[in-house]
Order: sequence, then structure tokens, then C-alpha cells
Amino acid sequence: MDLSEIEVSKETIKKRRVSLPWAVALLCVVCIGVNFLFAQLASRLGLPLYLDALGTLLAAALGGYLPGIAVGMVTNILCSVSDASAAYYGAVSVLIAVAGVLLVGRGCFRKLWRVVPAIFVFALIGGAVSSVITWLISGMEIGAGVSTPLALRVQTSLGLGSFLSQLIADFLVDLLDKAVVCVLLFVTLKLLPVTFQNFFRLSGWSQAALSKEALAEARSKQARSLSLRTKVMMLLGFATLFIVIAAAGVSFLQFRQSTIDSHIKLAKGIADLEAAVINPDRVDDYISKGDQLIDYRDTENQLYNILHSTPDIQYLYVYQILDDGCHVVFDLDTADLQGEDPGSIVPFDESFAPYLPDLLAGRSIDPLITNDTYGWLLTVYRPLYDSSGHCVCYVCVDVSMGQITLYAMQFLVKVLSLAFGTVLLILATGVWLAEYNIILPVNTMAMAAGSFAYTSEEGRADSVERIRNLNIRTGDEIENLYRALAKTTEDSMQYISDIQHQSATISRMQNGLIMVLADMVESRDQCTGDHVRKTAAYAKIIMDELRKEGKFSEQLTDSFLQDVVNSAPLHDIGKIQVSDVLLNKPGKLTDEEFKLMQRHTTAGGEIIAHAIALVSDAGYLAEAKNLASYHHERWDGSGYPAGLAGEDIPLSARIMAVADVFDALVSRRSYKAPFPFEKAMDIIREESGTHFDPDVASAFLHSEDEVRRVAEEFSEKENAALPNASAEKEIIQNV
Repeated sequence: MDLSEIEVSKETIKKRRVSLPWAVALLCVVCIGVNFLFAQLASRLGLPLYLDALGTLLAAALGGYLPGIAVGMVTNILCSVSDASAAYYGAVSVLIAVAGVLLVGRGCFRKLWRVVPAIFVFALIGGAVSSVITWLISGMEIGAGVSTPLALRVQTSLGLGSFLSQLIADFLVDLLDKAVVCVLLFVTLKLLPVTFQNFFRLSGWSQAALSKEALAEARSKQARSLSLRTKVMMLLGFATLFIVIAAAGVSFLQFRQSTIDSHIKLAKGIADLEAAVINPDRVDDYISKGDQLIDYRDTENQLYNILHSTPDIQYLYVYQILDDGCHVVFDLDTADLQGEDPGSIVPFDESFAPYLPDLLAGRSIDPLITNDTYGWLLTVYRPLYDSSGHCVCYVCVDVSMGQITLYAMQFLVKVLSLAFGTVLLILATGVWLAEYNIILPVNTMAMAAGSFAYTSEEGRADSVERIRNLNIRTGDEIENLYRALAKTTEDSMQYISDIQHQSATISRMQNGLIMVLADMVESRDQCTGDHVRKTAAYAKIIMDELRKEGKFSEQLTDSFLQDVVNSAPLHDIGKIQVSDVLLNKPGKLTDEEFKLMQRHTTAGGEIIAHAIALVSDAGYLAEAKNLASYHHERWDGSGYPAGLAGEDIPLSARIMAVADVFDALVSRRSYKAPFPFEKAMDIIREESGTHFDPDVASAFLHSEDEVRRVAEEFSEKENAALPNASAEKEIIQNV
């Protein structure tokens, strides 16, 4: 991936920042309208369908997570105006929107047959989640809705519980509903042009937009442990979850207490009604004679009317409380418990022990919450006084705490259903903002820095320009970091450029000084002329050909080639210790003179060794020492000064041996005229395997055209005739 694939200009980015939100807002409004239109159509036609998810899925497919979730949430909120329960199914719409984005992204709507798995996914979400919400909200019973007739039929025919019946019915209805919706979505996406679809994709670029390939790599950038995206999601998730749990817990407790308080008021009101229909002066007669008395039966009927007036009352009874227990005055039958007969004595429950003194004294007590013989109950006792002011009995009302808890649980389910969609919306918004304002800018900077090209001036300039073209504009610390990175990169590249320029200047100066030094040494020999330059050129030709042929690949690195070329002029540095008379002698050297001449190799090695000792990094001087010391060694071991043979001779010296001899052959010397080019090449060929490394000699011979060009460039204007054979041997000996 190349970050130069930034796909739009700054002007386009500026235009997108203004126009894109309006396009997404328009998409959301249209999709909400689509949800309402198709839902009304299904209702008017009496279809057993919802058809209220098409707009949600269309917004998710075209705009992404945020538009899809927003459309689903807003649709349910608006529907709750006419149907309050619709708001509680916002979580289902949010999950469908999220699943829609994932399925569209995986290509499930490119082919009609690939829509089938999407239908089942949406049906499972709608059927399973909706049925759970419906079952809990309706008090663990079958709820009211499109799937209700089918749920009742399933329950009757299969004998299943309410939850399973609701689940099966919701899934089957949703399966048909989502099949219709998915086919409509598939057709819509096929009819809409791709460019039109991309126009509504919600993005929030705070930098130059990336190509699809660059965006995919920026999003998939691996972290050592947890990615920033994961951390943001975890932070938002834990924060919103904590808030939701805290809010739901507080709401649940407050609602439960409020429900208890309202039921206490209800029970007290019922107790007042009881007291109003009972004649306190007749209580003793009621206990002794019971339903034998006409007014007892009339009173009992009125009490039954009061009991049946509200389903929240569990038990309704009247007790006369004495030391031996509770004497029954009235005890009404219920569906799950038959009342005691008048005059029966009901023993005290242990939970009433703390209140017995007040009850026996006829005083009022606070409402009680007990869990004993008759279950978990909220009980209200109201004393009833006769005409003389004595407490003759207590009218009692029991409200089931299980029913109160059920109301509270239903409330909690509603709160969580509402909160779930909101939590996902917050998460999606937070991740979206983090994506475009933190994650992508940071990863893009990391990618730009990681792919920075340092090897060439052009590459460095392109890399700096790529970083500059990122144009990150988050307006916060990320932008500060980007600006610092851009400035540091530009300054560093300028600094590197300056250093390289200075280094190149120093290198040229150094090479120039070496060449001057070599010229000073060679100028003492009146015949050598441009020998150091030509031998360096020949050495480079040989090394280039060896690399081309794949020979000595491990040794012939760029660094090695540069070192040999730079150090080649120093191969005869040891001649500085040879007398001018000896250097310029026109005839053959005597044995004693030849031994003195041979010393220039060891002298050259020692001179360079002293130079190496003065610097921390020997650099090319290491090869210069090899060249100076061993360029007169022979492949067969008959050379000097060490008598090395074969590959024991350093490669650089073996290369210089060919270059040195060839130049001596084709150049004018005080004791000879220059050899013709072809004759010199024949001599190199003949000496291959004895004097010269066969591979090196072969590479030299294969580069005949390049060798000829260099030789002609430096040749004398006039060449003398070919010398005799004895002169040839003397040249090879004295070179």
C-alpha cells in the first residue's frame, strides 16, 4: 500500500465536510418515512407482517452504523406516540441495523441466493429478542401483537408454555416479514447506482481521505496488545454499562418502593371500605353465628365485591385478635385458598410476634411485609371500634409482594430495553468519532513514518510530501502531534540532506587528496602517467562483470566495490620509499635492484597500517592495505612479498593484479613502447590460471569493449611498434 493513494484533494475534503452531513440527514429522514409507510401499508392491508425494518436496513446499507441505528431508534420512539410498547423494541431495531451493516459489508445482498442467510439472521434477532421482551413485559404471558393469534394457536395445539409459544410465533412471523424486507432491500440496492449509494456513506474525515486499500490497512494496523479502537470501545462500553446499571438499579428500587407505597395506599383504602360495610357492634354475633345471620351474608357479599374490585388484592379477611390467636370474623375464599369459617382460631405467625402487644391492645400498626405461612405478603391491619370505643376486630388486606416485584421487573425490562439501544448508539457514535479523529490519523501517521524512504533524495522528498498531504485537521492534540511530526520530518530531512552534502564534499575532498597523493608518488616515475586512474577504472569494470556473472556474490557488495575503487590509487603507495633512479631506470633491473623494488609492497602495507591505527573506522583503508601489500602475488604462488596462492590472496589484490599488469602492457614505459590492445588481452588470457585468478581474468576478458574504451581514453596520441618477446617478460617482472 502506498500512502500516495490519497484519493481526494483538499477542496473535495472541504466540500464533503459541509455537504455529507446533509446527505446523511436526508437519508435518515427518507428511511424513517419508508419505515412508517410500509408499516402502515401492512396494517391497512391486514397483513401478519411488520415491514418496519426496510428503512432501517436501507440506512444501514447506504450510510453505515450510525444512520442505521439512528433510523431504528427514532422510528421506535415515534411509533411509541401511538403505541407506548413500541419504544421498548428499540433494541431489536438497533441489533438489526448492526447486523445489516455487517451482512451488507460481507456481500450478502450482491446475489439473491445470498440473501437467504441474512433473512434467517434478521428473523432470529427479531424473533428471539422480541419474544423475550414481549414475554417479560406482558408478565410472563403471551403478549398482544401481530404474532399473538399464532402464539395462542401454538400454545393450544402443542401444549407449550407461553414463552416457547411466543418465541416460535415471533420467529415464524419475523421469518416471513424479513424475507419480504430483504427482497425489497436487494431490489433497491440493485436499482441504485453505486456512485449514488456511496454519496450517503457517513464519514468524518479530519484529514485527506484515504483510498479503500489504504483505509483497510489503516484500520487493520496491529497493536502490541490492545488496539486504540478496542480501548475506546472498552472505555465507552464500561462507562455506559456502569451508567445504565446504576440508573436501572436506582430506577428499579425507586419504582419498587413507589409501587409498594401505592399498594399500601390501595390496601388502606380497601381496609376503609371493609370497615364501612361491617357493623362493629355485631362482631361477636358474627363470630358465634356466622352466615346464619342475614346481615352477615349481606356483609360478606359486599366484602367479595370489594375483593374482586381489583386484581392486586390477594386476601381479604377480618380477625378478632385475642391472646389465644386470631378469631375469624370474615375470611373470604380465593382461587388458591379457601377461607376459614367464622369463629375459627388462626394461630399467630412468628413474624407477627413483635406486633402482638399493639394488636392485643387494639392499637394501629404500620403496614407489614412478611414471608411466612401464606407467602410473601404486604399486609395492612386497620382496627375497628364499636360504639363504646373498644377495638372489637381488625379488618385485614393482603397484597402479594410477588405481584409487586413482577411490576418492578417489567419496569426494569422496559428501562433496559430503552437503554440498550441508547448504549449501542453511544458506542457507535464514540467509536465513529474516535475512528476519524484519533485512530485513523494516528495509524496514518504511523504508516507514513514507517514507509519513509531514506535511501534517496527523491524518496525522502516524496515521503515528506506524503506526510504533508495527510492534512490532518482534528483541531486537538492529534493535530498538534501531526504538525510536530511534519515539522520534525522536514527538519530532519533537511538536516540529512545537509549532512549528505557535506559528506559528499568531504568524500570528494578525501578522494581528491588520495588521488593527489597517488599522483605525487606516481609522478616520480616519469612513465606511469595516469596509471592510478586507469587501474581504478579497470578494477571497477572487473568487479561489475563478476557481479553480473554471479561470481563472489557474498564479497562483491556495494560497499566492497566502493572501497576497492576508492583505495585503488593507493596500491603503489609504497613506491614512495623507492629511489627515483630505480623507478626511472630505462633498462632491465638487476636482481639486487628488483629486490629493492619488491619492497614497495611491504612498505605500502606498513604505511597504510599506520594510517589505520590513527582512525577508529578503517573504512576503505582495509582494502587499500590488501591492495598495496598483495597486488604482486600470483595465483600459482610464485609472486611476492608473501608467496600467497589461489584464494589466500585477497580478492581485491587479485583484481588489481589484472588491472595493474594490463595497464603496464598498454602504457608507455621508459624501457618499452605500449603494446597493442589485442596483444595485451592475449597476454592476460595466457597468464590466466598462473599469474591471474581465472575468474577475474575471464571477467576482464568478457568486458573487452569497456576495457578498450578506457584504454583508448587514456592512450598516448602516438604508439610505437610492438617490442620483442624479451621486453614482454621484463614488463611483467617490473610492473
